[in-house]
Parts: sequence; structure tokens; C-alpha cells
Amino acid sequence: MMFPPATRGHYPMLLALSLLGLYVSYGYPAEDEDYYMQELLTREHYHRVPSAEEITASSAEGQGSHNRESPSRKVPRSRAENGKQPAKVGTEAKAGVRNGNKKAEKNKKGSLKVPSNSNEAETQIKSLREECPPMGLETLKIDDFQLHASTMRRYGLGAHRGRLNIQAGLYEDDFYDGGWCAGRNDPLQWFEVDARRLTKFTGVITQGRSSLWSSDWVTSYRVLFSNDSHTWVMLRNGSKELIFPGNKEKEIPVLNLFTQPVVARYIRVNPRSWYNSGSICMRVEVLGCPMPDPNNYYRRRNEVTTTDNLDFKHHSYKEMRQLMKVVNEFCPNITRIYNIGKSYNGQKLYAVEISDNPGEHELGEPEFRYMAGSHGNEVLGRELLLLLMQFMCQEYLSGNPRIRHLVDETRIHLLPSVNPDGYDKAFEVGSELGGWSLGRWSQDGLDIHHNFPDLNTILWEAEARKWVPRKIFNHHVPIPEWYQSKNATVAVETRALIAWMEKIPFVLGGNLQGGELVVTFPYDRSRLVGVTRQVTPTPDDHVFRWLAFSYASTHRLMTDASRRVCHTEDFAKEDGTINGASWHTAPGSMNDFSYLHTNCFELSMYVGCDKFPHESELPEEWENNRESLLVFMEQVHRGIKGVVRDFQGRGIANAIISVEGISHDIRTAADGDYWRLLNPGEYRVTVRAEGYNPSSKVCEVGYEIGATHCNFVISRTNMSRIKEIMEKFGKQPINMPNRRLQMRPI
Repeated sequence: MMFPPATRGHYPMLLALSLLGLYVSYGYPAEDEDYYMQELLTREHYHRVPSAEEITASSAEGQGSHNRESPSRKVPRSRAENGKQPAKVGTEAKAGVRNGNKKAEKNKKGSLKVPSNSNEAETQIKSLREECPPMGLETLKIDDFQLHASTMRRYGLGAHRGRLNIQAGLYEDDFYDGGWCAGRNDPLQWFEVDARRLTKFTGVITQGRSSLWSSDWVTSYRVLFSNDSHTWVMLRNGSKELIFPGNKEKEIPVLNLFTQPVVARYIRVNPRSWYNSGSICMRVEVLGCPMPDPNNYYRRRNEVTTTDNLDFKHHSYKEMRQLMKVVNEFCPNITRIYNIGKSYNGQKLYAVEISDNPGEHELGEPEFRYMAGSHGNEVLGRELLLLLMQFMCQEYLSGNPRIRHLVDETRIHLLPSVNPDGYDKAFEVGSELGGWSLGRWSQDGLDIHHNFPDLNTILWEAEARKWVPRKIFNHHVPIPEWYQSKNATVAVETRALIAWMEKIPFVLGGNLQGGELVVTFPYDRSRLVGVTRQVTPTPDDHVFRWLAFSYASTHRLMTDASRRVCHTEDFAKEDGTINGASWHTAPGSMNDFSYLHTNCFELSMYVGCDKFPHESELPEEWENNRESLLVFMEQVHRGIKGVVRDFQGRGIANAIISVEGISHDIRTAADGDYWRLLNPGEYRVTVRAEGYNPSSKVCEVGYEIGATHCNFVISRTNMSRIKEIMEKFGKQPINMPNRRLQMRPI
């Protein structure tokens, strides 16, 4: 449900965010203004731009031998200063490439020519602070038909695969390979991007080919521009060609900023040298600001704007903590900040609780959780949760009935950064230069999401030996002793998560991941050993499929059959959902552990193709995921709920709730309340507890959101009552069989 900005108003919290330097205002341009002009940014980054001499020096290396590897230069980024101001683009707009006109090579204001005087060049470089955002090769904003190349080795290595960070499959095939590769290795090859409109280009980022079997990358290249794709103007340093340093290996991205922006429609990258044991292969991202479109044809064609006044930026650890404080200060009655432990480097793992009675578990109120950032470089989920907590605070204060009902009836926990140490590594280099894996693991090198004990094997072996349910239950499978030892290879973050999961009776949870557009559900491990892909459903498979679909179907892109695949899998054909084990088997996953050790049903949401989207992409990504985030939370109220009590009205903890036909039980919380997620239908439910007689009843689940009440009052067994009476009077129960043996005559 969306409320118009007029009904929400401008809340005091937004003013506070602005004063703290955390709030970024996104205006609403009039129809005769160009949307993209609002996105041109002037930022105080500390980029190390190659000097004129350095670039010229690389020219000799690149031209000396086209097969000799020339040095690459990785340009570091800093996000210490992140202010946004409208860029001054009036002069650059006049500097377009004029169809091969020789005047374009003259050193005039806004021309393509780099000053030959080195001091003048250095002065311009030092004064250069403007950088445009990525055009969207990685995020798929640039369509396949906008990418062209001179030749290609085969279709799977065509221009459409030349996108930054695109991943190849395990086995190289003809359709989904890891980059663009030229059909021939010579200096006449090129990779081209058609921006479809005049664009101010400011830089290029390159990688080599993603492959487990091949080593291919470009070590130096030239850049050319055109307005008609026929006449091309080369970026020069005086009269010499500018040769940019490329890559030294295939995965680490390398950024080259232009000494001054160039306005054109087309941009070409022309490889000049490449790895001596490989071929011409590239993955590319282009930095560019679209210029005003007089005909308004391309304006907002693929853009999504948001009306939510939120803090759209990437937050450092300190900024994240400060933002939580601001939200808590403006919504003190419904929020609480707490931490569940510390990271390897000692950073606290902060969570925000949103509830009408924060800090308390209310009888009959389900507990829900969202987590993000278990892989530190998958930062979109982290920012989505920070946006969600702001949004819910604002909407609650404005009286949004949907949000008020959700907050009043649910205890919500948001943990935005499970792996802050890994995030710091990715954040330091920036959104485009971290590659595919920098910061993924914990500080001690562990994948937190797959660092949990493998309870699947324990349960399945018990089932094979007919030990269920006599020796082991089909739920709340205990953690093995070896895993709990101090010498076990377990991340401190994982131990903190387990303690958190065991402390709070969560009912439903989602962990936000990145790099794909799909929702995965348990089991994540296949039953057959050695099988990498096998559909392995849980006893609650129908419930999990519905939960996954509730998120995917309300996401703007996940179920869009016409969208381009992120990497190698077309998940849109499966309604944007997949069983984890049928994608790739992973023992010890967070999802499987949550299902087998606690009552909580946990799923993974892969919320975007780009793990670390540029800051300018955050408003659109928020729009893509906002409704899904809310709808999935509302699913915690689907199924049955109730309280199990004795005849004195006391709640019974750890009572087992069984549903006929589903071989997975749950247990009541400390006060005797329970929640059982179920799809609509009639179910025979049985309650068992030690010392009590079992009780059964039929409970009906409707189609409307709102769990059906299904309470139980159970009686003590005769033996338990006798034991209670005897213990009350300080006597031990009589062992009747032994007494009869003693009275027998000899």
C-alpha cells in the first residue's frame, strides 16, 4: 500500500538525518525537467587518476608487443566524503564528438584533447572531482542490444556477456560464459556500448573473463567515441594515443578515469595488449551521466523513482549505528536497539526491534526476523533493512494502518550486518572495485551462511535407522558436541547467531543475499552424497514454496519472464523461486539449521544481480523490494496459533505440536504459546507434553491473512499426578512391581 507524499508529510526525523549529514534528498523534478540531471553528482573521492605521463608511458608498453602483459593499475576509492551536488555540465554538453570534425582534436574548451603541457594536465587532474555513476552493464540497465563487438569467439562469449562481474557456469557452454571474447587476437578488436543518447563519459572499469579453466584478460586498451557509430575520435594525450593500463589478473576490477569528461553517444574499448598465455576477453562497466534529452524519448524509460524520503546511501559501520539511533529517537515507543554479540574484530552485531512493546515477548504475538550481510560484500540487503526500519518508523508515525497493524501484532527484529568485518573490506574499495568476492567471508575466512552444524545428515541417518521419533525427534535436532567445542572451526558471528536463534522463539525469517534474483528455500543440502544438484524438499515443502512465492511474486523483477538472466540461471521460469539443494548443495546452511534446530522457517532472498550496487541505484532497488519485504513479514500470520495450558491455566513450555501428514513438529515457547505456519486447509493437530495426556483437534486455516486460533488445555497423566502428590509430601513414588515381588511368599 502506498501513501501519497502529502499524507505522510516531511517528518522531523528527516530533518535530523539531514543535520547529521546522513540524509540525501531526492527531489521530484517537474515534467519539463530532465530526471537524469538530478542524478549528476559531484563527489569528493580520493581517486588516484593516472597522470598524463603515466598514461603516456604505458602507451609504449602496450604498442611494443600486443601479446606482452603491461602493468595494470587498481585505483583505490574512498567514501570518506560522500556529498551530492548537481554537476555543472553546461560546458561539457557542448563538447560532443562532431562526426570526425578535425576541430575535435584541437585543444579547446570541452574538447577531447588532453593538454600536452604536463603541469597543466596535472593541475586539471588534481582539480577533477566529478565522477558519474555506472551506466548499468552490471545491473542490466544496459540492454543486450546496446552492446556490440568487432567479433566473438562464440555466442556464449558475445558482447552481451561483457558485463562487469558476470559469472560463468561451472562448465563452460555456448550460452552463459564469463565475458566477451574476441574471435581473433589482434589490435583491431573492440567492445562497444551504445548509450542511446548523448552521455558524459568519465571512466571505464575492466575485468578479465570469469572462468575456472581459462586465463584471459586485457592488459592495455584505447578508448574511442562517436556520435554516429561510423566516425570515431580517439582519446589522446596531445598528439599521442592514450593507452590505459588494463588488468593483471581476471577478477580484480581496474578503474581508469578520464582526465576530463567526454560527451558522445557511443564508446568503444579497443584492446591493445593481453595476457601472453590467454586471449582478448573482457568484462566492462562504463561510468557515464546521461545528458538532457530534448525529445524526452529516453527519459525515465527504464527508471523507477521513489516517493519515500529515506536515507539512500551506503553506510559505514559508524553511520549505520548513528542511523539506528536517529530512528530510535523518533520512534522510541516502538523501537529498541540491542546487540547479539561481536564480530571477529570486535564490532557489535546491532539489531533493531520494532514492536508496540519493544523488549518484551507478548503472549500470542509471533516473532519475525530479517538478517543481511552474512556475506559482507553483498551489501544491498544491508541497506534495504536500514531503509525498512526508517520506512516503518515514518509510516507508523503518519498513521499508515497497514504498518501500524504489522507493528502492533508482530515483534520484528532487523539485523542489517551479520558480517561487519567483511563489509568494511568491500566498503573501503567501493561499489565497483570489490569484484565478486572481496569481503564475502568473515575475518577468519569462514562463510558464515554455511558455517552452521550439518543437522540434515544427523536426521537422515536417524530416519534410515528407524530412530525417529524414539531416539531422536524430527525437529529441534540437537547440536553435536564437537561443534560446540572451542577448537571447532566456527566463526564467532555464527555462535552469536545460534545463541540469538535459541533465545527468541522466531517463527519466520529471511536472510537477504545478493548477486541473483531468486528466493531459495530448504533443504539446501541434497540427500545423496556427492550429488551437487538434487531437489530435496522438507516435509513443509508446500509452505516453503508459498513463502518463497510471496516474496518473489511481489518483487518488481523476479517473476518477469522477459527480464535478462543475471548470470547463468533463468529463475523467472520457476516463478523466481528454487529449492536450495536443486540449485547447488550446501551443507550446514543457515536455512536448514533454523528449520531443524528451532521452530523458525528461514528462506534466502537474493535481492539483486549486483551485490554492491552504486549509491545512485538504491532508490530503485528499494522500490523493487519494498512491497516484497512487507508482504513476506505478513506471512508470519498465516497458519494456526494458540496457547497450550493445563487445567490450572498455566502455560506449558516445550509441548510438541504435531500436524497429521507433516513429519516435522514444533514446540511451544516458555509461556506455552505456539505458531505453526500452514497453507489454507483443514489439519488434525495433536499436542503432547511430558507428564500430560495427548490432545487432538481439527483446526481450519483460511485464505485471509491472520492465523487461526487453536488453543489446547491438556490434563496430567495419572502417574504424573501420583508423582506430584508424593513429592509434595516428601515421599518417593512407590515402585508397584517391586513391592509385589517382596510380598510373594517364599
